[in-house]
Amino acid sequence: MTQDVKRPRQLSQVKDHVQQRFGDVAANYRASRVHASGADLDLMVDAVDLDRNMHVLDAGCGAGHTSLAFAPLVDRVVACDFTAAMLAQAQALARERGISNIATQLADVEDLPFPARSFDLIVTRYSAHHWLRPLRALAEFRRLLKDDGVFLISDIMAREDYAQDTFLQTIELLRDPSHVRDYRVSEWETLLAAAGFRSEALMRFDLELHFETWTRRMATPRQNADMILSLFKGAPADVRGAFGLREAAPAGDFSVTITRAGNR
Repeated sequence: MTQDVKRPRQLSQVKDHVQQRFGDVAANYRASRVHASGADLDLMVDAVDLDRNMHVLDAGCGAGHTSLAFAPLVDRVVACDFTAAMLAQAQALARERGISNIATQLADVEDLPFPARSFDLIVTRYSAHHWLRPLRALAEFRRLLKDDGVFLISDIMAREDYAQDTFLQTIELLRDPSHVRDYRVSEWETLLAAAGFRSEALMRFDLELHFETWTRRMATPRQNADMILSLFKGAPADVRGAFGLREAAPAGDFSVTITRAGNR
């Protein structure tokens, strides 16, 4: 089982690095088509019977695209992120679209400043692979949800195969040193159960990412991008097949699995 083992000083250093990295590239995430739309975002909105009385927490909201998808359908959304620059992008997008029921909150998912049972729904999308202590985050979500509340997660999921798992974590770290881990579906099932959730994987699909866009969004250093391309070219056949790496793709297009899990 995945354990939360980092020491306080290590945690502080890593979290400072996360804030710096994402502060520098926040505008890129506001413009990202991958984050602004997608089959997983549509499914998240459709997965719960939303109503105008609901209070929703978007944990690790980034530039606010998920908050914007839910806001027109509920009473209130709190867009929460660890990086002030990301929250500024979320606020700007909400103003652009004339959406007034999104509040922003600067906070760590491990220590959220809300009373117990504050939310009907908690959502998180493309954020969990940055959580240093996922069990603590899940415990916070459990505390904040009403008794009949729902937690929805969408994120990149590692393969159960060890070689494919290692390949994914390696390219993720080369692209973004603040990356912690893309968890396997089996790991999420264990983590969610430990936090008191009953989980259900609702959807898995391949998300095709264009290499240059993917690395540019995170301002990946050129030498790191070259190392990733080298790994693509040298990957064994089963890894290439699992990630959809194509010889004909000049920029190194590839696909990753995204799983959306719903919890009641």
